[in-house]
Amino acid sequence: MSGYGQQCAAIVRAARDAPYRVGIVLGSGLGTLADAVEGAVRISYNELPGFPVSTVSSHASEVVAGRLAGCEVVVLAGRAHYYESGDPTRMRTPLETLKALGCETLILTNAAGSLDIDVAPGSPMLITDHINFSGFNPLIGEESDARFVDMNGAYDKDLRARVKAVAVENDIPLAEGVYAWFSGPSFETPAEIRMARTLGADAVGMSTVPEVILARFLGLRVVAISTITNLAAGMQATLSHAETKRMGLEGVGKLTTLVTGLLKTLDKDEADA
Repeated sequence: MSGYGQQCAAIVRAARDAPYRVGIVLGSGLGTLADAVEGAVRISYNELPGFPVSTVSSHASEVVAGRLAGCEVVVLAGRAHYYESGDPTRMRTPLETLKALGCETLILTNAAGSLDIDVAPGSPMLITDHINFSGFNPLIGEESDARFVDMNGAYDKDLRARVKAVAVENDIPLAEGVYAWFSGPSFETPAEIRMARTLGADAVGMSTVPEVILARFLGLRVVAISTITNLAAGMQATLSHAETKRMGLEGVGKLTTLVTGLLKTLDKDEADA
């Protein structure tokens, strides 16, 4: 670990000690999921050494630790993006903290633009793989051979199957697809979207991929769900962050059902063990 993970984990445990199993990262407009955490303690990122404070208006920048759907969880309510600092490693300390707290599974959420006209704003999309269009990698500079992370199966097949089952049980239409990471903060051009579609992308966004790489480096299982907040450039008249936040809120009910349903299956596994 880079040095701060154990220290931050000790701060969280001093506030609330529990057998944490699952970490959750909340994307733009999705922070209300943290309000469902029971018996929660909230710790500002400012109180945790090495944690980044998000400059994005829809990110709360606090750790929320408690119980959700029967599972002990640590929620990162707010993430740092590459475009805020030019540093793709900014989420390393938060993820190392989750690992130090005992988390084995990481649930990532984000707001994304759809490249498929049939996957409309407000829809959830289960990520099956990604394309790193930015070219940046959070493991650049890592000196150990552990930096050569195998990204086959980065998006855990079993966890994806569980999410799909929850969607069926709750009659939630759930798209699946490849997420393309562009650095931002400007939205993509129509030409870039045409390129991304040609190369196999189904959605675009400005986060998540560095976290997946770091999570696999740390040995965490990963599942990621996008909330589609807009159609990508060239597919609708204008794009704005205000719309991203608004449509993120519209999709939060479906996302909450999917995430809590997944957590219930993980809690049942532990009870049956």
